[in-house]
Amino acid sequence: MNDIRRTILWVIFGFSLVMLWDQWQVHNGRQATFFPRGPQTTASAPATGPAGTSSLPSASSSAPAAAGSTLPATGAEPAVKGEKITVATDVMRLTFDTEGGSLVRTEFLKYAGEDKAPTFVLLDDNPGHRYVAESGLIGGDFPNHKTVMAVSGDKELKAGANELTVRFESPEKSGVKLVKTYTLQRGSYAIAVTHEIVNTGTAPLSPQLYVQLVRGATTSGGSFITNPTGTFTGPAVYTDAKKYQKVEFSAIDKDKLDFQKDATSGWVAMVQHYFVSAWVMPDGVKRENFVRKLDNNLYSVGMIAPLQPVAPGASQAVHAKLFAGPQEEKMLEGVAHDLDLVKDYGIFTILAKPLYWLLAKLHGIIGNWGWAIMALVLIIKIAFYWLQAKGYESMAKMKAINPKVMALRERYKDNPQQMQQEMMRIYKEEKVNPMGGCFPIMIQIPVFIALYWVLLSSVEMRGAPWIGWIRDLSTPDPFFILPVVMTLTTLLQTALNPAPPDPMQAKMMWFMPLAFSVMFFFFPAGLVLYWITNNVLSIAQQWLINKRMGVPPEFNLPKFGKSTS
Repeated sequence: MNDIRRTILWVIFGFSLVMLWDQWQVHNGRQATFFPRGPQTTASAPATGPAGTSSLPSASSSAPAAAGSTLPATGAEPAVKGEKITVATDVMRLTFDTEGGSLVRTEFLKYAGEDKAPTFVLLDDNPGHRYVAESGLIGGDFPNHKTVMAVSGDKELKAGANELTVRFESPEKSGVKLVKTYTLQRGSYAIAVTHEIVNTGTAPLSPQLYVQLVRGATTSGGSFITNPTGTFTGPAVYTDAKKYQKVEFSAIDKDKLDFQKDATSGWVAMVQHYFVSAWVMPDGVKRENFVRKLDNNLYSVGMIAPLQPVAPGASQAVHAKLFAGPQEEKMLEGVAHDLDLVKDYGIFTILAKPLYWLLAKLHGIIGNWGWAIMALVLIIKIAFYWLQAKGYESMAKMKAINPKVMALRERYKDNPQQMQQEMMRIYKEEKVNPMGGCFPIMIQIPVFIALYWVLLSSVEMRGAPWIGWIRDLSTPDPFFILPVVMTLTTLLQTALNPAPPDPMQAKMMWFMPLAFSVMFFFFPAGLVLYWITNNVLSIAQQWLINKRMGVPPEFNLPKFGKSTS
């Protein structure tokens, strides 16, 4: 019975590591090992808008529309082309297009890009990677994101200034003029956006304001079996009633959408690993959320807000926020309620959130994420000390009675049922729980996986150094030093455990850790550092408990010769 339970434990432990290995492969751009998802389809799908929006425009125009509105023809060029305007703050370099006053490129000056690029680009308007933030008016032939506008304002945050303003003003169209004002703050990735609707006609008008994010599709990677908690990529909708609602690109393709459309609070976002963009409207403003597919394999997520009637000669202003930046929890919490949920921990959020909070507090004290990870492990070990101590005491007792168990196996090797009965008798007499040593490992598995997602999802780890050759805790050790040390400590810990009575089980105790240690050669350095620290502290604790119980620590080295049983 003990052998069977131990086998089950190793299977659970092994499966957990296999899932982590498979997800790490996906995040490095490789296919999932098991049941991989194919690339997203590029076939057109019916456009899906919010309830009450009966007529949507041609997908190539990428603007939602109300029935009866006149929109640019598919592929039509504006009479006057827009120009690109670049604006810079201390943390971002932004590019706006005067065609619609849209934000078409964001460069983050404090984050390196892919392939050693000096800056990270999130939004970008090019044929291979279109990802833009747009807004405009519908409900008539009103100014929208295709309307060329006049621009004014500063192009660079001046020394000593804390604010920069860029203003886009449309020409009069059907008696309406739209003025967009972007206000950027020093040190902030959140942009205050004011849409001012001016009625230049002679009759009251009731246009609708839309805001949307448009981007190309990408796979989230893996399947539910191999990737049950994978970092999400795609649109998301948040409302107070239904909270955080993720929308898979595949669900949009199949027109199987499940999110709250009518709301008076919340936000919409485009989520990816480490970074996010989001439109936020004030609470109390009625809006309709929408997610739909456009032509050219583009997808949009946005909100439509009906406006109060605007009298002739009057104006109405609608305030919103546009966020485009890193998924730093404190920063996201300050932008909008629960916007930090875009930092996706999956089903392990209940463990991962407090782990991140504690890790961030330790980093604030220590000043280095690597040392903070090690300090976090120490705190976790202290928190679980009593439980783990009980487990190690059980293992020490198992090691003490191991000679008796081995003798029983030899005596009753031809009578397995009698052997199990005698072993149970010895366990009862010696007051040994054969499963007692398993509980610490079982407790560690969810904590290990939760911390894995903390390290994987936290943009703070991106480019964060530890010591010497470890210049980025979010990437694998370039010289594989940490994985080798992790493998050695794992084998040392295995050697200190009591050898299972069954020879095959004893061999598996060595083969399994060695095999799974190979995966750590491709894991983030921060995660491997966590596991090394955990191993070292566990070895020290096990050694001390063995000494205290009068069981001399000894190394049970593997015997790979032919079994005699």
